[in-house]
Formats: sequence, structure tokens, C-alpha cells
Amino acid sequence: MVLKDLVVISNMPGIYKMIGSRKNGLIVEDLKKTKRKFIPSRTHQFTPLESISIYLQNNDTAPLGDVFINMKKSEVEIPSHNKMSKEEAFEYLGQILPNFDRYQVHLGDIKKLIKWYGILEEHDLIQEETEEENEAEDSIIDKEIDD
Repeated sequence: MVLKDLVVISNMPGIYKMIGSRKNGLIVEDLKKTKRKFIPSRTHQFTPLESISIYLQNNDTAPLGDVFINMKKSEVEIPSHNKMSKEEAFEYLGQILPNFDRYQVHLGDIKKLIKWYGILEEHDLIQEETEEENEAEDSIIDKEIDD
């Protein structure tokens, strides 16, 4: 799954694909590929999806991409993020990620997780990396280390 070019932007709903950057902001495109626009860093914060993780009980974290893949593989029905109680949200995430930290993960985090999953699933962006892609990434990293 390629989360590296996808960002969420403060005060803007949804997920955006980063097209380019300038020193004072980013050029982004919505996932429907209908509009490109410049978003200034003066008024917005940018968070790449690949940098987001879910807290686990053992002081570790689970990358968002892995959580999305667990959601896709799971046979558990995904609840609506709009009318979800805290108990429903924690029960759902407990089935997807049994060892998540119930003290550091909040209801709003789970709602965002489900909302983002819906957006990515709608655009068919949730896919496991194949062994070939993993090997290609490893060889690129090894080559960079050798240089």
C-alpha cells in the first residue's frame, strides 16, 4: 500500500495526494483527481498518512497501513463512524488490533481511522505489498547504504 504520497490537512476534510511542494506550502490533488490546489503551510498543517501509527499496549505502535490491511482482511463489519459509541468503537478496534492501548487511543482517533479507511477503500488504495515490492524497497535501501 502506498501511503507515502497521501496527506491529511488540518481544517480540510478528506485525504489528499501530494503532487509537489514549495517552501511555503504543498500542491495537492483530491483523490478523485478533479482539482489541484496550493495549500499554504502558514494556515494548515500537513500529516503524511505513512507517519501515523496506533498506540499499542507494549509501548510500541502499529503503522496505519498495517491497521488498514487488518481491517480489509477482517470479516468484522465496519461500523458507521458517524453514530458510534465509545464502547462500539473500542470493541471494533479490539477485534482488528487486539493489543491497542485503550488509554492513549481515543474515540475520535477510531472515527478518523474508519473514515480514512472508507475513503481509501472507495479509491481502491488499500493493497498489501507483494514480496517483489518489498524486495525492491530493500534493494533500494541497501544500495543507498552502500553509496
